[in-house]
Amino acid sequence: MTLRIVIADDHAMFRSGLRAVLDAQPDMTCVADVGDGYSAVEATRTHNPDLVVLDVRMPKLDGLATARELVASAPRSLKIVLLTTFDADDYVREALDSGVNGFILKSLPPEELVTAIRVAARGDTYIDPSITRRLAPRLADALVPTAPTRKPAPGIDRLTAREHEVFLLMAAGYTNTEICDQLYVGTQTVKTHVSRVLAKLGLRDRVHAVRFAHHHGLVEPHDTSGL
Repeated sequence: MTLRIVIADDHAMFRSGLRAVLDAQPDMTCVADVGDGYSAVEATRTHNPDLVVLDVRMPKLDGLATARELVASAPRSLKIVLLTTFDADDYVREALDSGVNGFILKSLPPEELVTAIRVAARGDTYIDPSITRRLAPRLADALVPTAPTRKPAPGIDRLTAREHEVFLLMAAGYTNTEICDQLYVGTQTVKTHVSRVLAKLGLRDRVHAVRFAHHHGLVEPHDTSGL
């Protein structure tokens, strides 16, 4: 199945470059690219895409306002990813509150951006790893409705010693590359460990790993670096 995507960004050069990256993927096609929020809403109505990528700062209607409009009026199956050069805390919180599936910095390498879009397309939440690490305690507070519990975390005893190390680094917001550097292992090894950790703990993505770790008291509420 091919993922149908609409891109909205007021920088024509970046927009065309992103379109080229996505169209080069065997499972993606860009059905429209536009330069403002109003045009993004119209393109969504016209082309009925599976996912919309929105720049946060756009003329006429910014990305956050466009996301709210799409959440309110578009089919519930539509996935929305916000893309920006700005990672201000207010943007992240407002993006999460609006119900989007991803918040990505434009500095993310193309291959990771593609991965992020695939994560969002399947209904999970993807937040740029650099933002996840910085905001991990606040993200946990926002996602965990109750106080942390010290009850045994379900599935944690199924992790190997190495998987447990990887899990704690994930919960602290480390990227795969940074986990490689911390543990002196290869990228593919880390990817395998991450996949096994998520599967064994029944977690969908890294954001939920942060939530799980804080909810079960596996990391200190205001310290995501003690590793």
